[in-house]
Amino acid sequence: MINKDLSIDFMGVHFENPFCLSSSPVGNCYDMCAKAFDEGWGGIVFKTIGPEHFKVDEVSPRFDELTKEGTPFVGFKNMEQIAEHPLDENLADLKKLKQNYPDKVVIASIMGTNEEDWVELARLVEEAGADMIEMNLSCPQMTSHEMGSDVGTNPKLVQKYCEAVKRGSSLPMMAKMTPNITDMVPAAKAALAGGADGIATINTVKSISNVDLEKKTALPIVNGKSSVSGFSGKAVKPIALRFIQQLRVAAGLEQLPISGIGGIETWEDAVEFILMGSTTLQVTTSVMQYGYRIVEDMKNGLMHYMEEQGVDHLADLVGLANKNIVPAEDLDRNYKVYPEIDWDKCIGCGRCFISCYDGAHQAISWDDKIRRPTIDTSKCVGCHLCALVCPVGAIHPGKIVMKPGREGDPEKVDVVSQRLH
Repeated sequence: MINKDLSIDFMGVHFENPFCLSSSPVGNCYDMCAKAFDEGWGGIVFKTIGPEHFKVDEVSPRFDELTKEGTPFVGFKNMEQIAEHPLDENLADLKKLKQNYPDKVVIASIMGTNEEDWVELARLVEEAGADMIEMNLSCPQMTSHEMGSDVGTNPKLVQKYCEAVKRGSSLPMMAKMTPNITDMVPAAKAALAGGADGIATINTVKSISNVDLEKKTALPIVNGKSSVSGFSGKAVKPIALRFIQQLRVAAGLEQLPISGIGGIETWEDAVEFILMGSTTLQVTTSVMQYGYRIVEDMKNGLMHYMEEQGVDHLADLVGLANKNIVPAEDLDRNYKVYPEIDWDKCIGCGRCFISCYDGAHQAISWDDKIRRPTIDTSKCVGCHLCALVCPVGAIHPGKIVMKPGREGDPEKVDVVSQRLH
């Protein structure tokens, strides 16, 4: 059995492993968080605590899912707001968690409506024993425009409220950024200027996941109506990874401590976020599907990956992919890779032929008698759409050729690790 040390330091706090519950319905009370700790999670971000004067009044139902060809939970829509429990109850739960699990990391997520709220909430959660603070500047479904993503898109407010939290507490603090913005960098830099020690990203994406064709409104339906609200799950992972790359490289913040969030469901997802620059990882949607025990699969897979890579310390993996993601104009355009068909796997379904003809470059011909495709290299541009639609993985990168008039050695082109499935 492989047993690797998954511990890591983040913003001066030691985590036994990088996996945390994100601030969401999965960490809404003491019992839930305690069970997660018992199952092996390294930390929890307790569901966002608001000021006493802000009363949460939820709708029912409040969830929806996006599916694709029978696969559940490609994406998940959530209309829920911050913690509905009274402030005193939330603070008592934080205190009890830290008392009963002193070696685990308890992170308090807070959200105020003004500077005074932020100062006071920061003071209260520190008194309750939290190890660090996450400022929720990004929830997209708040009923007050003084809270959530409407604040997170305003760098001046971001900086002002970060400064307020620092006045209220000396705990390490990360600002949770909204993806509902074209460029996250100004808001993130404003958070750092206001005293944030790191960044958590991304929160959910404003969305309408489905429309009911009979009721003619979005889902979920609340007495005939619906609203735009947050979208999470596997479908938002590409958006999350893009923002993390942008913060680490385009913004010149290569050493920025980041807690990665957005579609982490498997150990492979976890490794992707770590390679992109995340030190800790926050999870919600996969817990909703599989329960807290999913952390065991993710920890086990991460340890096996470390073993395969010859890595003893998790921190050595953080950000290794950043340098290999470059502006589009810097990509090597001197060659193309022809797809190759593995006839032992091909089932003659014709998907590659249809997709190439109707959606690409008509570079695949089809023999009806033997039900076999043939690739015409005079037309093929090497886009590999055919490989992506193949249901059995029978098409993979094949011969590499240099484009006419271009220099280079095809033998040195690296496409071996290209994952098409």
